[in-house]
Amino acid sequence: MDEPILKVGLLLGQPTAKLELTGEFDLEVEGRVVERLVGPKTVVARVSGDLVALDGMTEARSIRLTPVNAERSSFLLRDMIVGVAFHWEHTEDLKFRGGVTFRHRGDSLDVINEVPLEEYLISVVSSEMSAGCPPASMEAHAVISRSWLLAQIQAEKGEDPASQAGQVLGEERDGIVEIRRWYDREDHVDFDVCADDHCQRYQGITRAFSEVAVKAVKATRGLVLLQGGEVCDARFSKCCGGMTEVFESAWGDEPFDYLQAFVDGEEETFEVPLTDEALATRFIEGAPGAFCNTDDRELLDRILPDIDHGTQDFYRWEEELGQEKLRSLLQEKGGIDPGPVLAMTSLERGPSGRITKLEIRGQDRTIHVGKELEIRRLLSESHLYSSAFVVHPLDLADGV
Repeated sequence: MDEPILKVGLLLGQPTAKLELTGEFDLEVEGRVVERLVGPKTVVARVSGDLVALDGMTEARSIRLTPVNAERSSFLLRDMIVGVAFHWEHTEDLKFRGGVTFRHRGDSLDVINEVPLEEYLISVVSSEMSAGCPPASMEAHAVISRSWLLAQIQAEKGEDPASQAGQVLGEERDGIVEIRRWYDREDHVDFDVCADDHCQRYQGITRAFSEVAVKAVKATRGLVLLQGGEVCDARFSKCCGGMTEVFESAWGDEPFDYLQAFVDGEEETFEVPLTDEALATRFIEGAPGAFCNTDDRELLDRILPDIDHGTQDFYRWEEELGQEKLRSLLQEKGGIDPGPVLAMTSLERGPSGRITKLEIRGQDRTIHVGKELEIRRLLSESHLYSSAFVVHPLDLADGV
């Protein structure tokens, strides 16, 4: 089997994109080479009506730049958005190898990178983990990332990516609005994966490939996790908070035997199941022993890349929201005004204690919201770290 060439969405839904080319690139329009660009050269793509315009050169629905020499050619993408909608969102100038396509989409454009799978994985492992990680950890990550990626590509074949997201939104009965939503590949129509935490971090060659990451990907080349002959959808997180969760709490309703809830430690130091509210509260408000429950800065610095160092309280955390702020978040992000919020109550929790259905009771109407990621999205300007939380009401304004 030939090595797949991936399409990775780098910059999505933006009016302009600025690239600085190094080396030689062929400019292609509708599959035809119209010009050879020789770097160093700056190109700016922008929306022009229902076309993409490359300043001073050409306009088309789709424009592609193909490197003449894959090893010697690269491009720097200015002001790429990193950590989209998460608390660490910022812009960086990131450098990539491979081809690049500018594609018109609505009133904006997408920038899509084309790169061989194994080179993509070297960047992912280098972007997700620090170069100080043990080689065995890097190899494990390479296998997991490769498995997740190939599972997404398999799922995509013959299926509309939009069907991989689900929602029941705005159905109001007896004063209760039901929101049940999960997110997967609904926006990834013209490419395989995005370059951000929504999929896997892919920051090109900006973070110089660490030798240990290169060796890890080469040592595991072609290795994936399988169950029943199918590649495993091997999703992962930076910190599980003491216990992992089942797939269906956060994503689609189909359960996977290999994505289950288990204690992150050598032994169980708390009572289960955490679907029980009292046990979940005790677990969340405590600090049970777990591999990810550590404040060893030397260890964390050795494992986590720079982008993760700004988060100090990833294992246990607190968030305080005023009534008006919470109401405005629900209006802005959910399109629903419940009136002044009176209470929030967990209706359902997954095996790890994460809330999968939350009741938000307002003066005017009540909202039932799930799944895990939608709860996190609605209750924060970006996203809460997790839905494994307990609500403690403080002072309520005007006695409500």
